[in-house]
Amino acid sequence: MTYSGDTRVGGPADTRELADLTIAKLAVGPMDNNAYLLRCRRTGEAVLIDAADEADRILELVGDTGLARVVTTHRHQDHWRALAEVVGTTGARTVAHPADGGELPVSVDEPVEHGDRVRVGACDLAVIHLRGHTPGSIALRYDDPGGHTHLFTGDSLFPGGVGRTRSPEDFRSLITDVEERVFAAMDDATWVYPGHGADTTLGAERPHLPEWHARGW
Repeated sequence: MTYSGDTRVGGPADTRELADLTIAKLAVGPMDNNAYLLRCRRTGEAVLIDAADEADRILELVGDTGLARVVTTHRHQDHWRALAEVVGTTGARTVAHPADGGELPVSVDEPVEHGDRVRVGACDLAVIHLRGHTPGSIALRYDDPGGHTHLFTGDSLFPGGVGRTRSPEDFRSLITDVEERVFAAMDDATWVYPGHGADTTLGAERPHLPEWHARGW
């Protein structure tokens, strides 16, 4: 079936098959968080983005083929409630930006900065630091050699706007980073996988950037 990204808590994962990478999206927890399991089709190695909640369902999605790493997009608790259990069960290494890593319930094995890479077997993800929602929020970019770009944005970019910020300064920081490091760097076909709810594309969101600036959130 065609991937839509429309998932619901308690329902099955929605899976997208790319040439080299499989992306499975699972909705978990009371805040409708998204957990994404990425698996290299060549090597079988898997990486999870945000062990948000419902460790049992995440571990069922991982299955018995192992988990190499868990990337946490930022320090807010709804994105790591299942982290300790998932890591304890699988032995996966933990990945996060150092500005947020100290708030996580487990130590960070692989601190990452803007421009670093996270391996998924024979594939890799580029780390994009998006400052504003939290100091260490990151997005992860995968450039499909046979298709378009896929961007996992945590809570920094959603359909309809950037993530919540706590001050005008934080909003200016986030909107600037999103414009310069996301919209200016990627084309309209880029598929956006956010930390909650439905997916979108940069093409769907780009016309609304002036509105986001004007409203200030």
